Amino acid sequence: MGKRDNRVAYINPIAAARARGPIQNSGPTIQDYLSRPRPSWEEFKEQLDKKKKGSRALADFEDRMNDKWRKQLAKNREKLLGASEKDKNRDKKVADKGGEEKKEKKEKKKKKEKKKSTRHASSSSSSSSSDSSSSSSSDSEDEDEKKTLKKKRKRRKSSTRRASDSSEDESDAENKKKKQAKEDGDKEKDEKIHRRKRKSERSHKDSLSESSADSWEKEGDGKKKKSSEEKEKFTEKSKKKRKKKHKKHNRKKKKKSLVSVGPRAQLSITAPSVT
Repeated sequence: MGKRDNRVAYINPIAAARARGPIQNSGPTIQDYLSRPRPSWEEFKEQLDKKKKGSRALADFEDRMNDKWRKQLAKNREKLLGASEKDKNRDKKVADKGGEEKKEKKEKKKKKEKKKSTRHASSSSSSSSSDSSSSSSSDSEDEDEKKTLKKKRKRRKSSTRRASDSSEDESDAENKKKKQAKEDGDKEKDEKIHRRKRKSERSHKDSLSESSADSWEKEGDGKKKKSSEEKEKFTEKSKKKRKKKHKKHNRKKKKKSLVSVGPRAQLSITAPSVT
């Protein structure tokens, strides 16, 4: 049997493509992409400017809002200005009323002064003769009044100084009292603290002494118990030894008695009694 033929025919792909002919293009080619319509430089600049400016609708909206805000600001300004003008008018009215009242008071004072001056003039004309005679006496009286005033001033100054000195002394005394009270309080506190410490130390020592006494008592009791137990053990041992010695001694006595009697006596002793 011969071998099977597995060979396949070889086809040149380039020759096969040429034989098929041109392929129908379903989409755009590279040449179409390169030859696409492009905007000029001026058109491109216009597009950039439009992007920078933004949309017209947004600009219109912003202009409207700005107009509304301006109108509202104008209204608020008018209201505030009107209120300020009213306040100013009120202040002016109040000031005018106060000025009128002051003027009236001044006029009244002037009238009173005029009346007083006329009275003094009439009294002075009548007392001009008496003034000449009493001028010397008035001068002496003025001097006396000045002296009395000086004395009063001196007395007041001395009294104020004494009062200030007394107040300073009182303040010093109060400060000293406060310091002494503080020192006394501190001393009392320290004494209380020392007392508490001493009490605590004493209670601690007492507790330690009680605990030590209890421990000593317990140790003494334990030692007594141990000694009593040891004594009992010793007595028991001594009793046992004595019993052993007594038994040995009895055995020795029996042996000696048997040896001294002889074998016949021993037989008579050991033989049973025949009836």
